[in-house]
Formats: sequence, C-alpha cells, structure tokens
Amino acid sequence: MAGTGMVPTDKAAFALIRETGDLADGAAKLAGEIGGTSVEAVLAQANRTGARRGAAAAMGSMRPRPADWYAFDDKDQDTADWYPQGLTGSEDSGNIGIPAFIVSWYFKPEAGERGIRVSFLSPKSLKYQHALLVQAKPDGSYGPIDIHAGGIACYGDLLYVADTTRGLRVFDLGNVLDLRTAQNDLGDGKRVGRHGGRLHAFGYRYVIPQTDFWKVARPGPRFSFVSIDRSGDTPRLITGQYQDKTPDGWVGRWNLDLEGGEPLDAFVMGHPKIQGAMTYRSKWYLSQSAGSTANGKLLVYEGQELETRPFPIGPEDLTVQDGKLWSISEFRGKRTVFGVSL
Repeated sequence: MAGTGMVPTDKAAFALIRETGDLADGAAKLAGEIGGTSVEAVLAQANRTGARRGAAAAMGSMRPRPADWYAFDDKDQDTADWYPQGLTGSEDSGNIGIPAFIVSWYFKPEAGERGIRVSFLSPKSLKYQHALLVQAKPDGSYGPIDIHAGGIACYGDLLYVADTTRGLRVFDLGNVLDLRTAQNDLGDGKRVGRHGGRLHAFGYRYVIPQTDFWKVARPGPRFSFVSIDRSGDTPRLITGQYQDKTPDGWVGRWNLDLEGGEPLDAFVMGHPKIQGAMTYRSKWYLSQSAGSTANGKLLVYEGQELETRPFPIGPEDLTVQDGKLWSISEFRGKRTVFGVSL
C-alpha cells in the first residue's frame, strides 16, 4: 500500500463531539484574578534568545538546506525532559499582529509530570518565551494537562492542540495570563496551581487555560497532528494520525466553524511515520520522520503523483508562513523551526 497516494476512507469513524463542561467557566474565573496579556506583549519581553541558522546538525545530509531556520537556546537544545512537537504561526491565526511562531512541547519523563508548554518565537528578534497550558478548575485553581501533546494549529485566538486518544483541546490565546499581575513572584518552581493562597506554575510566568474540548465520538481514532489551510476561499483544519510501522494512518479536513460530527473528507495516507500533514492549493504535504539520526522526507502529492523531497532530521508538524512551508525538528541538539519552498 505504501506510495499509493491519498486514498479516500470512511469519515464517520473520526467524528467529534463538543464537551466544554466547566472548562470555560474555570478559565473565566482564573482570568478574573490573573491579568491577561497579548502574544505581542509576551514577545516584547521574552526571556530566551534563539539563533538564526543554529543547530545545523538538524539538517543532516539535506541539500539544498532549508531557506531559513531558527534554533532554540542551549538549555532547550540539551534537555531530555521536553520535546517539541507542534508548530503554528501568526499567519494561521490572523489575529497576532507581528510575525511569530508557536511551538508545542510535551514532557517526556513518566515521573514528575509537568504537562504541556508552548513557546512564542519571534523570527525577527529571535526572542522567545515559554508558557504553560493548564486546565482551570471551577474553584479558581488549575492543574497541568498530563498528555503527549502533538501538533497545534491557531485560528483567530483559538489554539487547537492534538490529544492523541481524545481529540482536540482548545485554548484561547486572547487569554494568556501573567502571574506577575497577581503576585510579586512566580511561586514554587516544583508546584502548580493554588497552594497556601499562592499561585504556582512550575516556575513559568504565563499560563493559558483550556476553554473547550472536541472529543472523539467513539474510541479508536488518534489525533497526532493539526494544521490550517488558508490557501482556499474557506480555511480548513487538517488533523491526522501518526502510525509507526504501518501505512494506514488517516488524515481529514474540517470546517473551522466546528459544530461536531464528521470531517469534510478523510484519507488513508499510505505511508508510515507521518508526523504532520498540510494542504496548500492543490497539493498535500506530508512530513515523514526516520529516527534521531537519519534525515526525514517531505512527501508532496498532487493528485496521485508523488514527489519526494529532502527534509531535516526529526521533522514534525507543518504550517505555512511567509510563502514557505515550515516544520519543527524534535531531537536533542537538533531543535529548529525551519522553512522550505512550497
């Protein structure tokens, strides 16, 4: 089946249902106590600095190399705890007023779970800032979201985060909360939530509470990556599944005015190890990984015609920004946001 192209499949299997529950109420209560800020303001005082064309080991044998790329700092390159997975940008959003990328990271160790974080990165200043994604509680507290966060996509102020077995978690980027507006310090770096009348977020200054949830209607489908296609008259949300050894991972397209139910269409991709998928105009782009030392591939379909292009080591989620296709590389010492020609 490998290499057979995008084969239509039954879309009913991937239906979602909306389960907001008390998420929005909890987030609103938290926002009533902690002052909110914008992505632009977060980046204006970001506390980390990346490097343009750094961590070149990520490119491996790729020739030609990407048009451009940005590397995280040494601490984020070296950590064995956090791995970048998802990528979206200001052009996906349409509401962020400056060029920016957003990267999701999952916490790998099973012990001492720290949840999910995202990084806001400016390609102009090279500054970036981490923020913790949290689940707010009706009592005004909050906790970490202990999942393997996959791909992300931003549309307007809504950030969609792939939750492998459950569906899509939704966060409001108009509701980035700054702990320094509520207290003079960032609390205990080993705690999260409200303890002893103080707020804690594992040492992070910013928290972003979940506001909505699109859950799988029945067990089975897996959501590994997410992207936004703005190339047509109607923007679409793309979701899909990573399969390690078999070529039967699925991908589907959704209306962005989600009301639940089935995707618009769904396909079997015909390749294993697909880490991200994107449609742009008439083409499908699939990001395929090959482990921590071998270069990945970019698989490009137009109809049933396949073009295979070189890609860096450890490619993940996909997005389009500034006329290029961008991805994120995940492995230690090779963590970059990189852009190639469409």
